[in-house]
Amino acid sequence: MDDFISSLYKRDALHLSFEVYPPKKGQRKQFEIIKKTIKSLGAMKPDFISVTYGPGGTNKGKAVELSQFIRTENTRALAHLTAVGYTREAIQPILNKLYSVGVRNILALRGDIPDGISFPHGAWCDFEYAKDLISIIRGDGRFCIGAAVYPEGHPDCKDLRLNIKHMKIKVEAGADFFISQLFFDNSHYYRFLELARESCMHKPVIPGIMPVLRAKQIGKIVKLSGAFVPPDLADYIEKYKDKPREMEKAGIDFAVKQILDLKENGVKSIHLYTMNRWKQIKQIVELSGLI
Repeated sequence: MDDFISSLYKRDALHLSFEVYPPKKGQRKQFEIIKKTIKSLGAMKPDFISVTYGPGGTNKGKAVELSQFIRTENTRALAHLTAVGYTREAIQPILNKLYSVGVRNILALRGDIPDGISFPHGAWCDFEYAKDLISIIRGDGRFCIGAAVYPEGHPDCKDLRLNIKHMKIKVEAGADFFISQLFFDNSHYYRFLELARESCMHKPVIPGIMPVLRAKQIGKIVKLSGAFVPPDLADYIEKYKDKPREMEKAGIDFAVKQILDLKENGVKSIHLYTMNRWKQIKQIVELSGLI
């Protein structure tokens, strides 16, 4: 198995990947449950499983442990690394640790600067942008590097053409591929991809799909991502806000329709934000013909 994720997208095939996150500190029982979830996700033979962690680096240690577990399951691990809160000197030991547990792929992100803190400030002094972290990882030379893109524009910058410019800067710094922020309207992804290609950007841009399985989930998602909620999804949420089973089914159906539309338009890579739920994700994967 070629460890680098970038090598996958040189092949004309259908690609599937997942994202999980570690439990909060002290939830050892939940940690064991997530391991079982990873086993179940791994049974679907994804190209990789990515591991995120909490804001400000919370649960970073558990994220590394989960990445190591994914490797023991013979699946590629994509470890998230946010630079906020670290100095440049602190990054190399983190890279050494990740490499030692078998991680060869990193999703390099700036991370969110906490409210009330303006850059630069204390530990928030070396990494104003993701490109600053990407260049350090590229200089290390041992990792394949992913980065984030925002089909509807970054929360701090809604100008799509400027977002494309930032994307090119990340490539120049060393990014090998991109995973998109979640979106619920595929037209935003198609438009972003069109602008990227017009700008001669040909690195893989993997669409990130998050199923809305709970009505109360949507408010937080929209607040964090700024994603547009199309009328049909908004109708489902309003209709089933007090009917969790019906909402889950509607969320699964909506995600399947999104994926089928992407496939019909020539998209061959899907990244699913699982929210640590494997049964519902398996339904989506099967119904959309991803396995």
